[in-house]
Amino acid sequence: MMGSKKNNTAIKDLEEISRQIRGTLIGMSHKARAPHLGSALSCIDILIALHWKVMDNKSDLYGKRDKFIISKGHAASALYAALAFNGMIPMDLLDTYCEPGSDLEEHPGPRYLPGVEAATGSLGHGLSLGAGIALADRLQKQDNQVFVVISDGECNEGSVWEAAMYASGQNLKRLCAIIDFNKWQATGRSCEVTGLEPLVKKWEAFGWHTLSVDGHNMKSLVNVLKKIHRKSDRPTAVIAHTVKGKGVSFMEDDNNWHYKIPSKEEVFLAKKELGVLKESPIEKKRA
Repeated sequence: MMGSKKNNTAIKDLEEISRQIRGTLIGMSHKARAPHLGSALSCIDILIALHWKVMDNKSDLYGKRDKFIISKGHAASALYAALAFNGMIPMDLLDTYCEPGSDLEEHPGPRYLPGVEAATGSLGHGLSLGAGIALADRLQKQDNQVFVVISDGECNEGSVWEAAMYASGQNLKRLCAIIDFNKWQATGRSCEVTGLEPLVKKWEAFGWHTLSVDGHNMKSLVNVLKKIHRKSDRPTAVIAHTVKGKGVSFMEDDNNWHYKIPSKEEVFLAKKELGVLKESPIEKKRA
């Protein structure tokens, strides 16, 4: 089952979907005893904008469809939830997250699922995979777009910049890297661990058309991603300024939620704050 072609869902409805998915992600982390919740909450709005309003997902596995790679594979739960809410995988599959034998592994695995293009999680590899896919699609004269979400901490990896040089050198104009710039990585502030800034100028120096956006403003995200879609004359990097743990006051900008798992009480408090204590019509489809 594949999601429909980009649809006419209103921005306010996407914002409601975002709240529902955040509540689902918190529940998934608690049930599976799985970490990286803060990282999933920081990038989910990006995934919603792409899968609902920008990407063209068609049923042809090998044909002219847009492709998405979540290079920061530790945030796989965000991808799984987005795919389920978008109708690309069954909703009840989310209940198996991280269970033995499940297709929904803690990091995206090699088993095929619609919307999961590659096994990721070894940081720094996703952009190279995206560049390879973009090149292959061009050789096959396919005019689709390839999107890769990477983390700011992932920009520590030399392989990211090797892929960036290759993509600009090959003029892979259908490739778009979206940097989830939540200002944290596993052990500290991203800009204190390495000299990450000036991030925009770095991507520009590597030959990429570079834009910045508020990674939680759904309208701005959609507008920026639509504007670059299939119109750039070179690869595009979008620096999305985000907040780790976005949506829940006691999780926001707190790096403890890189590894911390919410308790039952914290799940309740988080969902109460999000306004999603009641089951959404979408979630009821699991029953």
